[in-house]
Amino acid sequence: MLEKKLHPLSLKQIQIEDAFWKEYMELVRNHVIPYQWEALNDRIKEAEPSYCIQNFRVAAKLEEGSFQGMVFQDSDVYKWLEAVAYSLMWHPDEKLEQTADETIDLIAAAQQPDGYLDTYYIINGLEKRFTNLMDHHELYCLGHMTEAAVAYYKATGKRKFLDVAIAYADCVAEHLGTEGGKIPGYPGHEVAEMALAALYEVTGEERHLKLAKYFIDQRGQAPLFFDEECKKNHNKCFWDDTYMQKQYYQAGRPVREQDKAEGHAVRAVYLYSGMAEVASATEDEELFRACEKIWDNIMKKQMYVTGAIGATEHGEAFSFDYDLPNDTVYAETCAAIGLIFFARRMFEITKDSKYTDVMERALFNGVISGMSLDGKSFFYVNPLEVNPEACEKDYFKRHVKPVRQKWFGCACCPPNVARLLSSIGGYAFECSEEAIYMNLFVGGQIEAVLNGKKNTFHVETQYPWNGSVKISVENQEESAFTYAVRIPGWCQNYELTINGVKPEYHVEKGYAILNRMWKNGDEIILKMDMPVTLVEANPKVREDIGKVAVMRGPLVYCLEEIDNQDQLQELYLEENPVFTETFEKDLLKGVVTLKTQGKRLSEKNWGEEVLYRPYQGKAYEKQELTFIPYYAWTNRGIGEMTVWVRI
Repeated sequence: MLEKKLHPLSLKQIQIEDAFWKEYMELVRNHVIPYQWEALNDRIKEAEPSYCIQNFRVAAKLEEGSFQGMVFQDSDVYKWLEAVAYSLMWHPDEKLEQTADETIDLIAAAQQPDGYLDTYYIINGLEKRFTNLMDHHELYCLGHMTEAAVAYYKATGKRKFLDVAIAYADCVAEHLGTEGGKIPGYPGHEVAEMALAALYEVTGEERHLKLAKYFIDQRGQAPLFFDEECKKNHNKCFWDDTYMQKQYYQAGRPVREQDKAEGHAVRAVYLYSGMAEVASATEDEELFRACEKIWDNIMKKQMYVTGAIGATEHGEAFSFDYDLPNDTVYAETCAAIGLIFFARRMFEITKDSKYTDVMERALFNGVISGMSLDGKSFFYVNPLEVNPEACEKDYFKRHVKPVRQKWFGCACCPPNVARLLSSIGGYAFECSEEAIYMNLFVGGQIEAVLNGKKNTFHVETQYPWNGSVKISVENQEESAFTYAVRIPGWCQNYELTINGVKPEYHVEKGYAILNRMWKNGDEIILKMDMPVTLVEANPKVREDIGKVAVMRGPLVYCLEEIDNQDQLQELYLEENPVFTETFEKDLLKGVVTLKTQGKRLSEKNWGEEVLYRPYQGKAYEKQELTFIPYYAWTNRGIGEMTVWVRI
């Protein structure tokens, strides 16, 4: 039977005490959430204005003014509220909760009598609502509002925001559908699909699941709704004259007929996440098969080694198989986050580590790279190779920044990072009635009721810097359940013991299944070898031929100019490099650096006046190479960076 086999634990059941992730969580709580609140209120000097709160105040008729910013500006407030909700689950804060309540009051004040709530149309004219579903993001804002409202309800038990979201969802259902007199439309920018599924899980109301299923089933049906909408309302589709056309929106054909990731990367993975949710909730095998086909295409042909997706700036999109440029890459932070959403939902259905392996890869590399170590600046684009001069002077690399930005006019990524990091515990541990699954190695205390009995698990680890994990069991009475530990795909050698003895267990879909009668004080120890490994790309990836990426455990490493001088393209690894691994506690908030003897292509006998000459063979100079974790680059100043290195 196709169904969710696992569910995330409540964040109230998880106390993270992990040296690595706790710092990120506290950074989000103490700095990112307050900083973003200031940004939403346009109080940060030298940052692009947000206009978010201002728009809600104008829509609520609390002040005069016009709509400012992007059509989807409302969503930034919702993502901030979602991050707040998760933070409140593991760290109650009366002042923060009061600020959130006041923000929710403001949102509710802007809501129209029939439930409609989108400040762009409330301010600019309600007669135009639902006339440009393709590009004007009303349903995208509904999705993010609903996700935030569900999270806030779970955090506080307060229904006001949840009722606001329900009212807007009901308003949408009144106007959209295939029944007579309704608009047969669906989101141009997806997210409502998985949000409505989450709403259904909370309310149990079939109408919410029905609306999510309608959005998925109607998408791409002939005649194409977006074509009809453009004709009727005289809208222009920017993508009609491009190779993407309606597949930019994943709407060129029904979703069950789609077998590869296409179009805008964030929209795509949000849709695929919703498809997985609806497939499991409705036991739709055909829809799930479509999810699997698309997943395989991303994994095997369209994902960067960092877990990033979306190769081209043109449409912030997937381009074509094996097209993975490093210096013109888009790799939006939101896209990596969306891939994690997709991965988790596929894992909950299958219990297969191939999904959680990718979740870990994207989290450690594609996501946290999007925020500075002080939490005050952000990347929209996450390149794998940077020449700062090219970013400034090459028109086709203008989207790539050599340093993180304080804020963005289109600021979807910063609050997205905040909501993910503040809910990290829910990705680390999931459970069923009889089993707990450890997906990520995160230290802390976890409470779970398994087979009707309460158990507490104490996890200690220095991951990702070493591969040792200790899990201690605490319970009042002996309890039979399954503890499943992920054996990462990167791990080739490991040792697993219980109370110092190798237990009987089997590995199922990448998880060590420990099934026994557990007693108080039982101790699981997992020791994973964590050697430095060299990774090569499929030869069809043109940009990476003759190069390797350096990894240790889940972390991708890179070369930075500050450690290795400029002209990084001249550097080579030796054929069988030997690395020295050193934990440097005062560098980049504490990282393991990798050093090895390499070489640099010599510039001797090359005068500045010579651009080309007859080939004379290669000459090299020895040079020590220093690698740092990719996520931490450009925290020490602007300079060159590369992930892929010649060998």
